[in-house]
Amino acid sequence: MADQPPSVSSPALQVLIERGFFEQASDLAVIDAAMQAGMVTFYNGYDPTADSLHAGSLLTIMAMRHLQRAGHRPIVLMGGATAMVGDPSGRSETRKLVELETIERNCEAIQRQFARFVHFDEGTANDAIMVDNSRWLMGLGYIEFLRDIGRHFSVNRMVAAKTYRDRLESELPLSFLEFNYQLLQAYDFLHLKREEGCDLQVGGSDQWGNMIAGVELIRRVAAEQGESTGAYCLTYPLLTTADGNKMGKTFKGAVWLDPDKFSPFDYYQYWINCHDRDVEGLLRYFTELPIEEINGLANREGRALNEAKAVLAFEATKMLHGEDEAGRARTASVQAFGGGDDWSAVDCVEIAESEIRLLDLVVHDQVVGFKSKREARERIKSGAVKLDGEVVTEAMENIDAARCGGEGLRLQIGRKRRVRVKLVG
Repeated sequence: MADQPPSVSSPALQVLIERGFFEQASDLAVIDAAMQAGMVTFYNGYDPTADSLHAGSLLTIMAMRHLQRAGHRPIVLMGGATAMVGDPSGRSETRKLVELETIERNCEAIQRQFARFVHFDEGTANDAIMVDNSRWLMGLGYIEFLRDIGRHFSVNRMVAAKTYRDRLESELPLSFLEFNYQLLQAYDFLHLKREEGCDLQVGGSDQWGNMIAGVELIRRVAAEQGESTGAYCLTYPLLTTADGNKMGKTFKGAVWLDPDKFSPFDYYQYWINCHDRDVEGLLRYFTELPIEEINGLANREGRALNEAKAVLAFEATKMLHGEDEAGRARTASVQAFGGGDDWSAVDCVEIAESEIRLLDLVVHDQVVGFKSKREARERIKSGAVKLDGEVVTEAMENIDAARCGGEGLRLQIGRKRRVRVKLVG
């Protein structure tokens, strides 16, 4: 028998639980009571090592959206300083370190993406704020930090945690730099508690150990200094797709939220190509459709289930890129996969070449049809590639700018990849 969902009274937690966001909490009853009593300030941390978040971050962003709509106040914490340390949680390799100037540019770009989901400056009490932990962590004195914060942590307890235990048992050494990450994340919570009245940290379940460390640090410091002890954490499930892939990954790589890195058409295709068994969960997490409507869509089969996937793709794309772009992506999808000659809405890539071999085209970084030339040769020979609707089986066939025409050459690669190509060299 499946576990029964926990019973809560606050509308915010009811929504999270109903839609599948809840994994565990340090004290669910107290969090529930606080959210019933008034506005709760909460925070979620994000890694600014790239200038875009990807779809793997969407679950926490959507949860943040639901909590804000229920009247609570989000803090988007950018780990500008901790990105220069690297979180070992869930990792089998050392994270590459990033320069501070790059991190600052990334934070600016990421805030624009967040603005699609939460409001920052509407003049309301629960406007979201974005903060960068480099503001307070970069100025810490090492000796003072060890004296005031480090003494509250037990090395015995830390190495017993799964995050550190896994690394200690692996061939890759755990650096002292990474070992400090838990202390820094815990200090973030303490700082936000003091400066912003933040009582709740939320995040993926892989962060549970770090989050509990923050709750415990605040409890210990409060006991010594007579400060408020209200500090709690709540985690969301980590998502993997039915085929075992990590959420937000495709053949082409990460599903970026930045349209310049991952187009609205490709974004739409990511959702419409989801596994049948994922449809219900993805509709619950990544759209705001009512649960009753989601249940009706998810119970469909065959062609009707494909229509449900189209609803998912449209709603998810609308959430990130707006209704106009979602509509264009839907039109482009119908064009590209409907067998017609009109591909005017389909993405067109311009390649700075006057001519190119088919083999080079299908592995080009602007097309990314196959992972390697070896695979490309085999798939081309088997008839997996079409140019303007005609199967082409000669990998060395040459394509020039004239052949692309004014509207671009219609390139079909396998069952899922469609793109128009122009040569502009």
